[in-house]
Amino acid sequence: MMKLGCMSLSYKDQFRDGKIDLVSFIDRVSELGLDGIDIHTRAFASEDPAYLRDIRMRCLQRGLAISYIGVSNNFGRPQEELPEVVADVKHWVDVAEFMGIPLVRIFAAWIPEGEPEEQVWERMMPCMEEVAAYGQEKGVVLGLHNHNHGCVTRTGKEVRKILETVNNPYLSHILDTGQYVGSPGASGQRGKEDPALNFYGSIEETAPLAVHVRAKVYRIETGEEAWLNYPRIFEILNGVNYNGWVSIVYEGQDAEEEETAVPKAVNYLRQFVG
Repeated sequence: MMKLGCMSLSYKDQFRDGKIDLVSFIDRVSELGLDGIDIHTRAFASEDPAYLRDIRMRCLQRGLAISYIGVSNNFGRPQEELPEVVADVKHWVDVAEFMGIPLVRIFAAWIPEGEPEEQVWERMMPCMEEVAAYGQEKGVVLGLHNHNHGCVTRTGKEVRKILETVNNPYLSHILDTGQYVGSPGASGQRGKEDPALNFYGSIEETAPLAVHVRAKVYRIETGEEAWLNYPRIFEILNGVNYNGWVSIVYEGQDAEEEETAVPKAVNYLRQFVG
């Protein structure tokens, strides 16, 4: 059975304003009756071992799993900066290993303005291979997150190409329901789908590869997500027998505050997760 969780960035405004921290986020998720959490690196107040053990224990005591740590890397940075980017990903793999977390989210590469995309792929792919090999050594899977807005993983085709080229089971896929090009959340005009780009087709292409699903929520005022067709998305997921995590990632802060929107998203998505 699919499991329903919540990403810490769903409360990014409250984290920013100091109204919530990782400890109180864990309590909030527990109160919502969810199964687990995903933690962006920015949510950690410390990397001290005692703090990390405390976070793990708090989750265990509340019956919550930590499904992944989210790293915001960019393997499209200049060549001389890439060793630092790779080292940072490896560092968070080490943190995940220490905390017993099975998955670390990574991005691919953003294309610098004016640079041929082929050059970006040439320096990105060795980084992908290196972090996948490190994850294999540590027993932690790296989850490639699809993304638009200048990132090379804007369609399912590119995600599949990276995974098939690296060909390491420790580089897998985190499917974001709102971040393929053409999506109302990832297009040039927010709130408007571009049917010609067929972002649902990209979801269909990579759903069989996914080990985790980020369920984007953009407009939930009515109690139903208005921008994304979740009945269609879950039909795709059920069609490939997906049986993993579905984590809420709320990004509608410009329309409704997190405190009221996230519980609505929980109630809405629970009907599909079952």
